[in-house]
Amino acid sequence: MNKADFIDVVKKVGGYETKKEAERAISAFSSAVKSVLLKKDTVELVGFGKFETAVQKAKTGKIPGSTKTYKTNDKMVPKFKPGKDLKDEVAKMKVTKK
Repeated sequence: MNKADFIDVVKKVGGYETKKEAERAISAFSSAVKSVLLKKDTVELVGFGKFETAVQKAKTGKIPGSTKTYKTNDKMVPKFKPGKDLKDEVAKMKVTKK
């Protein structure tokens, strides 16, 4: 689903009158989560999940097909841990083969 499709869903589910209002709500939520994560804080929405930051340790690896290696540095990455309600709802879905 792309952003335009998601805006349509938010408009319908959120009861917004226009797509512009739904897009503003999505942008506000995204910006708010980003600003909290940039302060190394967490956003916990009970039942939905928890947005947080974590340190991704440095690693070394080999480029396939060559003898060259690379090394990355430690860095901060965003993480999302789904809440119990969200996990339970998704688990109820039937598995379909594509």
